[in-house]
Amino acid sequence: MTGSARAQQYCPPFDQLDALERLRVGASASTGPALAIDDDVRRAAQRDGLEIVDPEGVPIARFSPEQIGDEGPTGTPEWLGNGSPRPYERLYLSPAQVRATATEETLTVVVDRRLNRNDITEIRNISTGRPVLLLVLCGPTMSPYTRGVNLLRRSLEVAKGLTDARVVAVPLDPRIAATDPELQDEVVSAYAPGAVAWLGTHTTRLPGTRTMDRTGESGGLVLFFTGLSGSGKSTVARAVREAILEEDGRPVSILDGDVVRRHLSAGLTFSPEDRETNIRRIGWVAAEIAYHGGAAICSPIAPYDSTRKAVRAMATDRGGDFVLIHVSTPVEECARRDRKGLYAKAQAGEIKDFTGVSAPYEAPTDADLDLDTSSISIDEARDRVLDLLRERGHLADPTQPEWTI
Repeated sequence: MTGSARAQQYCPPFDQLDALERLRVGASASTGPALAIDDDVRRAAQRDGLEIVDPEGVPIARFSPEQIGDEGPTGTPEWLGNGSPRPYERLYLSPAQVRATATEETLTVVVDRRLNRNDITEIRNISTGRPVLLLVLCGPTMSPYTRGVNLLRRSLEVAKGLTDARVVAVPLDPRIAATDPELQDEVVSAYAPGAVAWLGTHTTRLPGTRTMDRTGESGGLVLFFTGLSGSGKSTVARAVREAILEEDGRPVSILDGDVVRRHLSAGLTFSPEDRETNIRRIGWVAAEIAYHGGAAICSPIAPYDSTRKAVRAMATDRGGDFVLIHVSTPVEECARRDRKGLYAKAQAGEIKDFTGVSAPYEAPTDADLDLDTSSISIDEARDRVLDLLRERGHLADPTQPEWTI
């Protein structure tokens, strides 16, 4: 092809860059939906062609003018070269490279989240001496905040503890794979030379597969307590933090609503808008902690469902497991316990916009656990939370041996 110097340059979103990379290495047969380019870019590309570049401006591929339709570019482009290097670039192999050194005895484990202790135990149980290929879904691979780096780092640690294991990175976002089973099967089939094991529910399994129990979404955790003032959420949160420190030894950060207001959110009022800003700040900090593999416990009132959902999205987008605990202690009991007299002042009109009295509280319908501390003790509430964290793989089961990787 000629005229590449005059071609219109365009940097697609990260998921489209990954789709192009899968097409280039032979992991899938198409880029999926057409690249969404605006009308000005499309018209210029129909005249001069379209050059795809990565976020650093490195040319990756070129579509000829004839390939640019009204919906965008179609077909296979001319490949111009590799994009900018990514962390662990050496692990991004093509299916042909993987199959050249693998055998039909190889067990492929599809890794779409951080492997935990239960996963490691199960991999050892089902591999039984066979070579293991940890196929890590790493998208978005060209994002500066990719979760794939953490997944790869953990997978490499796990591989060292297995008898015969290797790690391969795949340019596919786990969230996209989860919503498109056909694409996921196509990509995994391209790499896997034999049987496949999945870390969770998969609607369309390949022949000879076995599903491993999904017991945790991520190594990072955002444990989010919500409830009325005086419901006991901060007390339960502190009890859970102390138990984790004693049982597991890992550092846990507590982001209490009142404490955050005195520091991170100093100057904010209790208006609905400022309350939402306060919760979003808490959520952002917690998501950053989870992104780096840590655990954050939050215990604000968080009265609005939309704000809680926004915090959930922040955490999951950064690779964390978001666990929502509703401390549903009735308002009458909360008022009875109130040592500061806030409910009495609110009922007398001295405090405006007080949640549960003069401002609404939207009880969550998507909580992972409901605790009413008027009917159970703090110790029992703490233990229920700890049991949930064990189920999700964030704490070791004390009845099972720990694997050291």
